[in-house]
Amino acid sequence: MKTIINTNNAPAPIGPYSQATLAGGFLFVSGQIPIDPLSGELISSDIKAEATQVMENIKAILTEAGLGFDNIVKTSIFLTDLQNFVQVNEVYGTYFTTDFPARETIQVSALPKGVNVEISVIAIK
Repeated sequence: MKTIINTNNAPAPIGPYSQATLAGGFLFVSGQIPIDPLSGELISSDIKAEATQVMENIKAILTEAGLGFDNIVKTSIFLTDLQNFVQVNEVYGTYFTTDFPARETIQVSALPKGVNVEISVIAIK
């Protein structure tokens, strides 16, 4: 059995998928890009602002599911340029304090809407 998680505090999906799905005690959060859920606008002023918006979108989805960053067991970070890794990592690190999740960071040729960063997570209840 699965439960679909959606919140108005994170951007609406831009395709046929849910913000997150809860199944078997795991929350699978779809890749988040730097869209401001209030305005619907892309945040593209700089990579740190983009990463912050992505993490805030993830936070909103986790909150809707009754979870927090300490519940995350796995993250996947997609960057269009690995030169942005240090700055994204700085932002990412402010959302975790201990018991960091497993993670991979992958450079890709393109991301939806031409953004520079997308992050997906898996959390456990």
